[in-house]
Amino acid sequence: MDDLGDAERAQLFSRFGRSFDAGASIFAEGDPAQHCYLIQEGRVRLVKRIRSSDRSLTVLRPGDLFGEDALMSQARRGASAVALTDVSVLALDRKTFGVLLSSNPDVALRLVEQVVRRLRHAEEQLENAMLRDRPSRVVNTLLRLAAMHDRTQEGHVLSISPLELSSRVGLDVDAVKRAVQQLRDGGYLRIHDERIVVPDLDALHQLYELLGMKEEARGGFV
Repeated sequence: MDDLGDAERAQLFSRFGRSFDAGASIFAEGDPAQHCYLIQEGRVRLVKRIRSSDRSLTVLRPGDLFGEDALMSQARRGASAVALTDVSVLALDRKTFGVLLSSNPDVALRLVEQVVRRLRHAEEQLENAMLRDRPSRVVNTLLRLAAMHDRTQEGHVLSISPLELSSRVGLDVDAVKRAVQQLRDGGYLRIHDERIVVPDLDALHQLYELLGMKEEARGGFV
């Protein structure tokens, strides 16, 4: 929503704004889908119930759209949304969302770009699901993320929390932390707060290829 002026954003929030405390449920899987949401402040976690456990699908930040199933008639929620931090959102029904897009082409373009990112994310998750060893999943995701960032003097700097990385990789947080620590011990990564620095992208590529050869040598079993 950075494409909107301060006055327009304030007017929209006065009409459609909602706030949620950290830990609050924004909507639950299976609920009727009446509104989609644009995040103004805070972070939101999307969660899917698979058998007897909840699996994190993704973590969203300001400017992200979620709850798009409300744009279809008589839809129900395909996942749950939980406020990771205190969150402010715009809650838009189908008609209001259409008006917003038609009157703000820049916003519409940003949302199209977001849909493309979501499709790439889904492609990444599918690819990870086909990788049997956990380190390969983590390395594959880090390579994809690094490709989206220009190199700095430090290397490729990724601002991502363990929970966000876990959602992208498709593993639990502890498994991801162990894999990241192994990569750190091997000199492939450096960690600063919620930033992962990849100092040598070529070396990480070579590791990914090596892990693939080891998996093939084991016949795909670990």
